[in-house]
Amino acid sequence: MVTETSPIAGLHAATAELDPPLAAVDLTALRANAADLVRRARGVPIRVASKSVRCRAVLEEVLGSDLTAAGGFAGIMGYSLAEAIWLVRQGARDILLGYPTADRAALAELAGDPVLRNSITLMIDDIAQLDFIRAAVGSETVSLRVCLDVDASLRIGPLHLGVRRSPIRTPEQAARLAAATRRRGFEVVGVMTYEAQIAGLPDTNPAVRLVKKVSGIEITRRRRQVLDAVRAEVGKLQIVNSGGTGSIELSISDPDVTEVTAGSGLYLPTLFDGYRNLAPRPAMYFALPVLRHPADGIATVFSGGYIASGPAGASRVPKPVWPLGLKLIGTEGAGEVQTPLTNADGLNIGDRVWFRHAKAGELCERFTEVHLVADGVRTTVPTYRGEGRCFG
Repeated sequence: MVTETSPIAGLHAATAELDPPLAAVDLTALRANAADLVRRARGVPIRVASKSVRCRAVLEEVLGSDLTAAGGFAGIMGYSLAEAIWLVRQGARDILLGYPTADRAALAELAGDPVLRNSITLMIDDIAQLDFIRAAVGSETVSLRVCLDVDASLRIGPLHLGVRRSPIRTPEQAARLAAATRRRGFEVVGVMTYEAQIAGLPDTNPAVRLVKKVSGIEITRRRRQVLDAVRAEVGKLQIVNSGGTGSIELSISDPDVTEVTAGSGLYLPTLFDGYRNLAPRPAMYFALPVLRHPADGIATVFSGGYIASGPAGASRVPKPVWPLGLKLIGTEGAGEVQTPLTNADGLNIGDRVWFRHAKAGELCERFTEVHLVADGVRTTVPTYRGEGRCFG
């Protein structure tokens, strides 16, 4: 069913003897995507967002076997403190948490190990988080590295464009938090601004592009003011983190930014199909087997309900991409244990249908292993799940 000219042909052939469901990565495409991210960053280090990868072997592919830095990539942005600790135990030495933590056991473990303390930077945006950390650690003297999360959304009157993250927005708020953090014995090493309304929106129409332009001007100006205020309280910063896969160009245009974050750009899921600055080079797919023919022109495959996070809607469901022309049925969609597809003439029982997921690393939560394919050679590696790790 897959022709030699299909980008899926190599994955199909290399996994032919395996029974689906299965997940596969076109390693050649992933490497090309990684190189493209580095090209776009123009020498600014790229911190890899682990939530968008969730496979240690793929992290090693871009960061090297020590999970720390290689070829334009430097450091990991983790999504869980327990995950960060695990990765440090595997060799990583530079992990910035992208989110605050309330994991008391992990905080106690962090405080008790100097290697962990030197390798992991916590994210905060509230004095109450500092108090929680101190209570969990049980010590007033242990110094932990922290980064301030500053809201980067665009506000036009009552309109809020962007995600609801940090309550810290103004230079004054950032300065007060930095001062309070230092007084409590923490080391303020960085500031992060994540412009979701730029990094996470496809360039689908002129209105979106205008919003992105206006937002870029606003956050660049405000970031400088925030940084000046924070530095006045704590001195030089090691980290000024910004951006995502969709906003690298904007982030690196600000000389204050020391690093950008990217992760989805490695796999390129369907939510990134509308970006003008991204090459159309998907790297991750999954295959499901045909089980039945409930009616003419309809084939039902096993499983498939791998729905991405975010606002419920058509953009969050997986997309059948091979054979060409297959479509989900509107009244059923992608199901818990079966998914019917229309335009399925010619599909036989046992044939495979290849899909793409809407988001990047979330697919790895559905599989214990992923097959990396390059030049016809298949290497099977565990996902986080396959290594017995589930970080929420």
